[in-house]
Amino acid sequence: MSAEKAVIILSGGVDSTTLLYDILSQGYQVYALSIDYNQKHSKELKFAKKTCKKLNVVHKIADLSGVGKNLLYRSALTSQDISVPDGNYKEESMKQTVVPNRNMIFLSLAVGFAISLNAKKVFYGAHAGDHAVYSDCRKEFVDAMKQAILLADWQPVQLEAPYLGLDKGDIVKKGLQLGVDYSLTWSCYKGARKPCGKCGTCRERLEAFKKAGILDPVKYY
Repeated sequence: MSAEKAVIILSGGVDSTTLLYDILSQGYQVYALSIDYNQKHSKELKFAKKTCKKLNVVHKIADLSGVGKNLLYRSALTSQDISVPDGNYKEESMKQTVVPNRNMIFLSLAVGFAISLNAKKVFYGAHAGDHAVYSDCRKEFVDAMKQAILLADWQPVQLEAPYLGLDKGDIVKKGLQLGVDYSLTWSCYKGARKPCGKCGTCRERLEAFKKAGILDPVKYY
């Protein structure tokens, strides 16, 4: 009997990479989907590719760079005119990093990919630390999308967000048990040669590794 197929939205960061290892350990035949949406930190896609190569996972990159540049530009992640703010996620300024309707767009693509593959599940790595800033990482959004996905096509696809109640520290702890190679992940929103260590996602990452009791294997400025 062949393994059940599943699609994962893989950014190349800590959360989705841990989730990739997690669902592989559960025996799924996994297909990873990454999205180029003209993000300043597009090098995350290179790390997603490296992880998939290491794990022998089929990896697709959807090119939405034109969409990000021309339609989703009201964000520090996609606009050259808006600087990525420093500071913790709890600060109001971090809302500048919200990309309009990003996860709904990503999930629509992932579900379409899943239907094409005859896969029954789509996974994405929303977690508790995202809730304050990103509306599309909240339980209410996930529940609504689950229903919408079931109504969108004759073939049912189940949306899974198993880390919704975990913070990033808990996710790193889980990743250590799974043997995740975190040196092959990228989080920094500024997308320079090395992570800045100052933006919200860098700070959250550093705090997560501290909570997990290990050093982050990536080198910061």
